Amino acid sequence: MVHTCRNCKRTFDTELELELHQDTCSDAQLFCRKCGTRFAERRATRDGWHYACPTDDCDGEGIGEDLLRVRDALTVAR
Repeated sequence: MVHTCRNCKRTFDTELELELHQDTCSDAQLFCRKCGTRFAERRATRDGWHYACPTDDCDGEGIGEDLLRVRDALTVAR
């Protein structure tokens, strides 16, 4: 079975390889508009549906609301 990164579309032979890749996938990076922190997508969710900034004192949440994908934040900034 092939495992595909939903952000960059790279494929991996095992689920473990995919999970390790997701920690460093630059396309998976999120940016919080409230606190300015950049972090891996998997740090912001436990269930894959609800997202919140992992910074302790920040209440930013929701992709497209307070949280933007870095590639989208760069597009908005230009």
